Amino acid sequence: MRSGRTTFVVLLGLGACAATAVMARDMGLAPGSLAITDSPKEVMDQVWQIVFRDYLDTTGKYTQDRWRKLRRDLLAKSYDNPKEAYVAIRGMLGTLDDPYTRFLDPREFKEMQIDTSGELSGVGIQLSLDKDTKELVVIAPIEGSPASRAGVKPKDVITAIDGKSTKGMTTEDAVKLIRGKSGTPVNLTLRRKSETIQLALVRELIELHAVQHQVNIGPNGEKLGYIRLKQFNANAAADMRAALQDLEAQGVKGYVLDLRSNPGGLLVASVEIARQWLDEGVIVSTKTRDGIQDVKRATGKALTSKPLVVLVNEGSASASEILSGALQENNRALLVGQKTFGKGLVQSVRGLSDGSGMTVTIAKYLTPANHDIHHRGIVPDVPAKLSEEDAKALTIEDLGTRKDPQYRVAETTLIRGIQTGATLERAYKPGSANVPAAVGVK
Repeated sequence: MRSGRTTFVVLLGLGACAATAVMARDMGLAPGSLAITDSPKEVMDQVWQIVFRDYLDTTGKYTQDRWRKLRRDLLAKSYDNPKEAYVAIRGMLGTLDDPYTRFLDPREFKEMQIDTSGELSGVGIQLSLDKDTKELVVIAPIEGSPASRAGVKPKDVITAIDGKSTKGMTTEDAVKLIRGKSGTPVNLTLRRKSETIQLALVRELIELHAVQHQVNIGPNGEKLGYIRLKQFNANAAADMRAALQDLEAQGVKGYVLDLRSNPGGLLVASVEIARQWLDEGVIVSTKTRDGIQDVKRATGKALTSKPLVVLVNEGSASASEILSGALQENNRALLVGQKTFGKGLVQSVRGLSDGSGMTVTIAKYLTPANHDIHHRGIVPDVPAKLSEEDAKALTIEDLGTRKDPQYRVAETTLIRGIQTGATLERAYKPGSANVPAAVGVK
């Protein structure tokens, strides 16, 4: 086998992922391995080597003897083209019964990198598939994008892309057609109520903002900062810093940080954001199969010491759980909402020699109190459920407003802290992070 090169990146998340830090790494051979020279088998062997060296087994389905036998069996077969090898690779990884260790063909690998790079080339439309009608519906246009400037609105139905009907089309298929090289045209047919709208758009390079923020006014006129963190992509830490600086300048008295339905993303982003809220304390530690722990700590550079409430739900996962766990266990914030998803595993992304890639579970993470939350989740301090009826009625625009039942609980919790802690701003120190004391929680 040639000495291939592969990229190594650390990530956390439920679905697509991308790089935090990249470093080249030689792909050597496991003891007793045979040289593999034809391309399909080379990629297969690269995948095998990565698992053999770095995989953290959390399912009990992996043993080195079984893994060696599987390699011998698979490499004894012939593969006429890469697609046949890809099927075999997916079958090989399937024996691990680990949904987070997966193979990505070149197209899927490129899409994954785009999704978390913090920018993409397209027209700036966030899409969803209506669960009842199965139609492609616009969630929202990205602010300042070609779609936004052309007047695309939430709930518009996309019925055709470049004249091709979207009936039966998945969101992934639609995204593939809408995205493209900057400067190229794409034509969309929209239905808005009973009106049909034709739009000729030109794709642009679009920066994806991970953070939305606003000043909310409490019942007694208090200025409250609301920050919704949508994902931990490459822009997330910078966006959070800008939001905090803006809200601090506007004189807010406290914050609600919304991590609901945030599936995670980059490990480095979760650590950097935690450091913006925490002056001291452990943020997270990671443990590999060799027992090595990498501990990330606060660095004394918190941007605010004001009271903080964090909104979480069953869709808050991975990097969201790292951040919320760090803030909760360092007594920096109260958590409001529902128990989180419970994904306590760390994956790395590896680029392979033919442009394909894979994600592989390499470690588990522990909260500051050394809790392993995988499959357990994090329990909020103040439970606040969202009924099915409320969830159906709630729109994207309603999040973080009084129309949002969980936000109302978070706001009440925060205001109680502000009102009962009249000397809070003088006495409170980010290092001590005593928000529970401030809001009267014993």
